[in-house]
Amino acid sequence: MKQTLLLFIQNFYFLLFTFISGLFYFSFYLLGITLGLSLSFTLIGIPLLTFILRTTSTFVQYERIQTKIYTNITVQPYRGQTNPEGPFWIQAREELLDRRNWQAVLWLMLKSVIGIFSLIGAFVLYVIPLLLILAPILVYGFNVYFFGLVIDTLQESLLMTAAGLGVVLPFGWIGHRLVRMIGMYTRSIIQSLIH
Repeated sequence: MKQTLLLFIQNFYFLLFTFISGLFYFSFYLLGITLGLSLSFTLIGIPLLTFILRTTSTFVQYERIQTKIYTNITVQPYRGQTNPEGPFWIQAREELLDRRNWQAVLWLMLKSVIGIFSLIGAFVLYVIPLLLILAPILVYGFNVYFFGLVIDTLQESLLMTAAGLGVVLPFGWIGHRLVRMIGMYTRSIIQSLIH
């Protein structure tokens, strides 16, 4: 029982982290690439784009570690490209022309879409059953509605608790499958970046 509860909590955290990290990646790369491209006619834009593209290996490595910790799916390490030798402008050219950097940027930005589904899944699969289970406590402090019906008696709130207990295990199983699918997606993307 304790292990199942820990797995539920771990899956819930992973779904929330997926949303937060996806939102961060989307904002970081959208702002950074837009700013870098808009300033590319000056000497500031190209170094900014180079720095932004160099962050991809760090973020992909973070996703690999997060996937391993929360889903126990083993993913090969992603090293990215070693920094090229020579003057800065040659290094910048190599970074800007490396297709793996742009693939990683696209993948990390698409993580925001997965993050939205993860947030919805976390709410539906983990928060709603908890609220249903806590209905007898919530009915005395708040106006509780369920599909437009007012829940205001102890008998109705106990029915809500029974419904919550009835969906905990199926929803937990669905949540675990969702987490595994996200982990397998991360694994397949990193493997495509390696090859």
